[in-house]
Amino acid sequence: MHSSYIFEYQNENEFRVKERTLRKYNMLAYKKLVFEYYPELRNGNFLGSLVSENEKEQVRSYELKLPTDELFKKVHGDVKLHYTVYLDKKIILLTNITTSDGILAEGHRTELTTYKGVMVSKSNPQKDIFKINLLNMLNK
Repeated sequence: MHSSYIFEYQNENEFRVKERTLRKYNMLAYKKLVFEYYPELRNGNFLGSLVSENEKEQVRSYELKLPTDELFKKVHGDVKLHYTVYLDKKIILLTNITTSDGILAEGHRTELTTYKGVMVSKSNPQKDIFKINLLNMLNK
């Protein structure tokens, strides 16, 4: 029987906040992350693309795109899980969950509004609403 990997966090509070924001505003990505990807990672099946590798220290860094709907992706960018694997210690260091515009970091501080089913940032709502309207017009 092989032993499974354990999760550790670079900054657990910040990571958990982004995880909760993901659960609140993008349930599809959250469900895949918790119920499919985490168990696979614990079993040693490293998902996503390899970003960097240090064979001497047996450390690998990965980036995993989480599934999300197309409109969310076009407005806020891909949702990515960043993690580092320490092969010799059997540890997976969960470092961050990101989008290209940082909406996950903003989502926990204040209640975000939605427009046509997509969350709109407080810092730049006109830009997000413009993108959503433009994408909807292009789809018609």
